[in-house]
Formats: sequence, C-alpha cells, structure tokens
Amino acid sequence: MTLTPEVVDKAVFERAVEHLRKAQVALPTFRELAEPSLIPDSIATSLDPIDPDEPRAANLFRVHWYNGARGNTRGRAAVPSHIELPASLTGVNARIVVALGRYFPMIGAHKVLAAYGCLTPRIVTGRFDPVAHRAVWPSTGNYCRGGVAISRILGCHGVAVLPAGMSRERFDWLQRWAASPDDIVRTPGSESNVKEIYDKCAELARDPANAILNQFSEFGNYIAHYHCTGRALQSVFEHIRGGDRELRLAAFVSATGSAGTIAAGDYLKSVYGTKIVAVEAAECPTMLCNGYGEHNIQGIGDKHIPLIHNVMNTDLVAGVSDRSTDALDVLFNTDVGQKYLATRQKIDPAVLAALDGLGLSGIANVLGAIKTAKRLELTEADVIVTVATDSAELYASERAEHQARHFPEGFDEIHAAEVFARHMQAVTDDRLIELSHIERRRIFNLGYYTWVEQQGVPLEDFDRRQDQAFWRGLQESVTAWDRLIEDFNQRTGVNRPA
Repeated sequence: MTLTPEVVDKAVFERAVEHLRKAQVALPTFRELAEPSLIPDSIATSLDPIDPDEPRAANLFRVHWYNGARGNTRGRAAVPSHIELPASLTGVNARIVVALGRYFPMIGAHKVLAAYGCLTPRIVTGRFDPVAHRAVWPSTGNYCRGGVAISRILGCHGVAVLPAGMSRERFDWLQRWAASPDDIVRTPGSESNVKEIYDKCAELARDPANAILNQFSEFGNYIAHYHCTGRALQSVFEHIRGGDRELRLAAFVSATGSAGTIAAGDYLKSVYGTKIVAVEAAECPTMLCNGYGEHNIQGIGDKHIPLIHNVMNTDLVAGVSDRSTDALDVLFNTDVGQKYLATRQKIDPAVLAALDGLGLSGIANVLGAIKTAKRLELTEADVIVTVATDSAELYASERAEHQARHFPEGFDEIHAAEVFARHMQAVTDDRLIELSHIERRRIFNLGYYTWVEQQGVPLEDFDRRQDQAFWRGLQESVTAWDRLIEDFNQRTGVNRPA
C-alpha cells in the first residue's frame, strides 16, 4: 500500500537515471522544498531569468510556498505569501490567516507540490520508467495540471483524468500543456464525482504502461504536505506571532480534497497542539452524516474518505455550502463587490486586493475557519491558519455563470449587501461537529467501502492506518527519501553544487 524508500527495480532505476541525465534534470529534496534557504545559491540565482510558468527543469526548485509575487528575486520570499482577514470581514475576533497557493509555479496552485511528491518517490526507487510509462493523474482539476507540468519537465508522458464539469480555465490550461488532446480524459460529472474518476483509472490500469498516480492514496502526497506545507504554515504563524508568546495557533482548517493538504495539520498539531478541522461541502456531507449529493466547491472532492487522510487525528468537521462559496466569489471579485466592501465595510485596500487569491476551496476554508472560531469561542489571542489552494483566476467562467443565473439583471450594491449579510455575517457554527473517538471511527470506517471493497486494498493495510505509529513512520521516512533523491542526483551527474 505504501512505497518503501528502497530501489526495487535496478533496470528501471538505471533507465530513469539515464533519462534525467539527458534531460539535465536535478530533483530537489523534500527538505529543500520545505526550507528553500537550503537550495544552493547557484541554483537559486539561475532561477532569476526563468519564467516561473515555463516547463523548465529549474522550476522544480520553485515548487514550494516561498515564491512570493511573480518577479520576486531568486524565487524566494522570507515568509510564504499570506493574508490576514480583518474582523470587519470575518465577524470573529480570532485572527484568520490564509496562505496563498497562487504563487506556485506553472499551475498557480499548490497541487504541483503534491504531484512532485507522488512521482519522485516512484522515480528514485525504480518504480516508474519515464521512457516506457505514462503517468496518469486522476484529479478534480489542479492535481492533474500539476502532474502534467511535472511530467513535461521530466520528459515523460502525462495523462490528465478529470470530470468534464470542471471550470473551463482548467481545460484551457491542459490544452496548452498536454502533449495531445487524447491526454485529457474527461469523466462524467463534476467536483463530487470521484468514483467515476477511479473507474476510468481502473480501465486505464489494464494497460501496464499506465502508472496511476492516485493522489487520494499516494502517501508521497501526505509526506510532501506534512513536511513542506506544515513547515511553511509554521513559518507564517511565527512571523505573525513575533514576540507575542501569548498568541496561540488554535486551529488549522483545510478541505480534505485528496487529504494531502490536511497532513500539514498533523505537523502543526505535533508542534503547537493545534486542532485539525476538516471542511467538506454541506451539499455532500460525507464526514458529517455519511451523505451523498452534488456540489461545486471545485478542489475538495467528496463522497469518500481518502486513504491518506489521518482521520483518527482530526478534531472537527465543518460543512460549507457551495451557495456561499459561489456568492462570495462574485462579491470578492467584481468591481461592485469590492466597492461595497471598501465603502460599507471599510475593508483595507490591501486585503481587498488580495481577495482574488482565494479560489472556491479557499473561500470554503475561510468559512470553515469562521465556524470554528465561533464554535470554540476563540479570541484575539487565537490564530486560525488555513490555505487557498488556487486563486479566483481559475473560476472566471464559473463566476460568470453564477452571475447570469442568480443576478440576471446585474450584480448591484444591494446584491452585494445581501451576499455579505447572508454568507459572511450570518455564518453560524451549524453543520459542525467536534469529533469524539466514536465519530472518528465512524468516519474512518466509511473509507472501507472505497478502498477495501472497491479498490482492493487489503483489510490489514487499511486498518493499520488507525494507529498513529503508522503515520509517524511516514513522517520519519522523509530522511530516507531525501537520501534516495540525493543519490539519484549524484548518479545523473546533473550539476548540483555542494
């Protein structure tokens, strides 16, 4: 079920070494992506003239949270890009801080980190042949884009599998980056139709040339986010904290999606005792009440419990409606909405300018953070950290459709006031549960139907994920993975200064 950090096929390993030697690709370690200050100066300097959105090997060293705004020198910021939302917007005293994934290279979303974390362990152990294999990336949009980008840099064949109902912007990007239109596989439905993605992957897996890199069950996704995203959010919190030792990191909020990002919560909990809050769509309340349904909070999946979700370490579950995320997307990203927030709610211009850094799942995370602050009665001494996987840029078509359907006469100031009142000021702690041991077990057991009955994971492997020792083993394996990456780079001989 999990990859072990050892070479399992010498012949495939040697072919991969030769392939990346010819492509002149060096692989960053997880430690370097977690702490980019460790990236050699010669590599960091070489990034200066390179467009972050080009499929260039050097951009692998930008697959981290410290890029800052486009044009930032040497691709490194002192602290990951983030915004703190004022109480005048959120309506709560707790300080809600959002790390922005929009500055990740090539795809403008942090899912490129997950893609790198899933493919690299297979390459350095001889489990993936970049010449003979096709990398198949099942996703609801961003992860498959990240996978196609990483595949293209490594000179291997990448195939995106995603629901047909995802935003037009995702498909526009894929059409520019995929080697062939046939490498964009559309499955029925939209965001909450993950089972249909798995069915297509099962069909593709019949061809041994197809390597399925399922983010929902690839533990490299967990490891990358535990170490890289977890430490990035620690850096953000310590920056905000400054010398105020009374300030505490009360909660980390994340939509589960593939459950990669929420692994950062395990890291933060180990350092600060932070509560971990999982967000899902209220229209498809799987964790909340074993539910079903459809929703449009693109980027958070649903209807199943990902294999890489450490459910037994999760503290709360919050349900957020896609009616709220769609409406707030319009409020935050139209001239009328921005003017209302500036003049009526007195929101600082810098915050207003940064709101376009929140994609639909980012807005859902903010709403989940507000619910958490209200349920736990948090104060000014409490910080809630969350993430925005991508930005509003990826949802212009969805926004236009929502406006045409719900505001056919135009979105005016009255509509803006109604949206703010209904979807921000009126947020309550409904559709939120604090998890007891029994509730955690209930949610954990839901995964049985997907992974044991449908996907054939052995029951013993499925069950051992209840034990935190299993997850600690994954967390501690990063040192071994980095040694393998370093050894692989040494074998390729691609320039890596000491």
